[in-house]
Amino acid sequence: MFRLAALAGAGLLAAGPALALDLTKKRENLPDLVLGDDQGNDFAVENKDITLESGKAYRLRIVAKGHQEYKFYAPEFFRFIWFNQIVIEHKEIHGGGPPDHLEFDDPGEIAIEFVAIKPGTYIWAAHGLESKGMTGTLTVK
Repeated sequence: MFRLAALAGAGLLAAGPALALDLTKKRENLPDLVLGDDQGNDFAVENKDITLESGKAYRLRIVAKGHQEYKFYAPEFFRFIWFNQIVIEHKEIHGGGPPDHLEFDDPGEIAIEFVAIKPGTYIWAAHGLESKGMTGTLTVK
């Protein structure tokens, strides 16, 4: 009830569907976050620190090129974004909550489409491989 009153007070309900904005239609593609490389370095990371803006829609491809089992954890980041979908091999996953982690058993890619909600600096890590440098940040401004 409070949320509904806040939206009405902000004029968002009064605007009606004619002025509704679908943030997912204007998403920005971020640089790929790449785990491993084509030269045999399973612990290389490309684009380990990424900066975003709150209230904007994005697509982030997480690409595994190495031959490790990569368990991609970003629990705080996942908690404070709104997921539109997760795409694996052109198959879409839609759901009501964030995943625990994304796992690569083989080289491949997982794309997440989302809207950044809460500003902050969030740590991501390939679980168990942090000491090899497989960690970084996702900063929402």
